[in-house]
Amino acid sequence: MSENEETRTPDPGNPRRPEGDAGAKMLDRMNESHYEMTGWALAFLAIKPEDRLLDIGCGGGMTLSRIANQITEGHLDGIDYSDISVKKSSALNREWIRKGKMTVREGSVEALPFGDETFDKIITVESFYFWPNPAENLKEVCRVLKKNGHFLLVAETYDNPAMSDRERENVAMYHLFNPTREKFVELFRNAGFGNIQVHTKSGREWICVDGTRL
Repeated sequence: MSENEETRTPDPGNPRRPEGDAGAKMLDRMNESHYEMTGWALAFLAIKPEDRLLDIGCGGGMTLSRIANQITEGHLDGIDYSDISVKKSSALNREWIRKGKMTVREGSVEALPFGDETFDKIITVESFYFWPNPAENLKEVCRVLKKNGHFLLVAETYDNPAMSDRERENVAMYHLFNPTREKFVELFRNAGFGNIQVHTKSGREWICVDGTRL
């Protein structure tokens, strides 16, 4: 096997649904590698102390941890359909959970275990690629978001002419759903979001899509 072929070997931690020791190590890496991008994106969310916030696909729990200090009167929820992700997020945020400020549970974006109009803010970081039915799943996100609440979708890459061959190989290898800017706007609008803004980072492939529930 050539060196190039080795770089295309799928990650044994399974980024689609982390599992086992390899998955735990991959989540630790993601907590570090996504840190700068997540910080950039969080500037668009305008978090308030009293917010009820949901992190969909909370992974290793770093995004929840970073937001927790800003929500002094509200509550944070994290959800992930990977058992190891729930364990890692819970371990990282054990003090917030112990204080009753945060809840992390296993579940899927296909059927979020929350009532209608529960959240002021919802975020997802690097998980949208793997959603099983993006158009319908966005409607489910909209359902649990309060009227005029904000949903922030953050991704490390999106379909654009500047994508490298390596990025395109990864999209194909992991069967990622990787829309264009225009397709993101269409998906958000059809799901019930308005005031849609698309932010990209100069010199990076990062994208942040911000929508408000109408």
